Amino acid sequence: MRYIMNRSTDPAYNLAAEEWLLMNTQDEVFMLWRNAPAVIVGRNQNTLAQIDEDFVRERDIPVVRRLSGGGAVFHDLGNINFTFISNDAGGGALDFLRFTTPIVDALGRMGVTCSFDGRNDLVIDGRKVSGNAQHIAGGRVLHHGTLLFSADMTDISGALRVDPEKYKDKAVKSVRKRVTNIADHLPESMDVETCMARIMADVSGGAQDAATFADAEVRAIEALADSRYRTWDWNFGSSPKYGFSRTTRTPGGVVEAHVDVQSGVIRRIRLFGEYFGTRDVGHLEAELTGCRHDRGELAKVLDGVPLEQYMLGVDRDTLVGCLF
Repeated sequence: MRYIMNRSTDPAYNLAAEEWLLMNTQDEVFMLWRNAPAVIVGRNQNTLAQIDEDFVRERDIPVVRRLSGGGAVFHDLGNINFTFISNDAGGGALDFLRFTTPIVDALGRMGVTCSFDGRNDLVIDGRKVSGNAQHIAGGRVLHHGTLLFSADMTDISGALRVDPEKYKDKAVKSVRKRVTNIADHLPESMDVETCMARIMADVSGGAQDAATFADAEVRAIEALADSRYRTWDWNFGSSPKYGFSRTTRTPGGVVEAHVDVQSGVIRRIRLFGEYFGTRDVGHLEAELTGCRHDRGELAKVLDGVPLEQYMLGVDRDTLVGCLF
């Protein structure tokens, strides 16, 4: 077993590290790591349907898709992430209890009583402290989970807040539960890094944790992060097909937008409302069809459009905002 205390807090790098270890080594792994503030969405989710897009954009919070399924989670430096990689994939069946038991035991020896609950959660007194997910590839299983230690609950609720009626699709939805921080249940005060060290020592049986990654490994992981986990195509474009609708009151009147998106690209758009214009709005809809459902790309397209002729009183940024 390779024990890794990964000191990176870059979410794209850390998710790439998991995939690289899974696909390019035969090591069995236990790794602890943290992310700077980020939203991590499940493999099968519609990214925009899981987040408050204004909240994460205004705070420059990255949104990154992971390999495994399940729901979206908010990470910050008060959240501990743990990863197990095993050569025994359990016959291809998902087994969450197998990998959460060592974590439950480690927390128990710190004086925190938690238990496995539902499909994939750990709870303290019925309140969630850990969500878990798995991915199986090449006869190996990647199991990773979160541990809310001293996470900012305001950011969690803000980043993951979204109107459930806004997106109509069949993608996996995140299930929100009441949550709590492990730090609030410890019999003795400790910081997050001390907790990580205690968990590592417990799971490893006191083994010395290895240097995180060799230089060649770091270069390979960075390359994977650049080619996948830092790309719009993976994080947003890989979303399942979805339909989006929004009604917005603007200085030019109410604008009602209906948008169908596939592979992150607008396939159909209709713009209704109370606005006035001298040109057929169908021409504007045609300009936006085929564009990525991305603020920057939409703004570029609209820069070349005489928007006031289609929608008097509706400027570029206002219309872009109507489409999210």
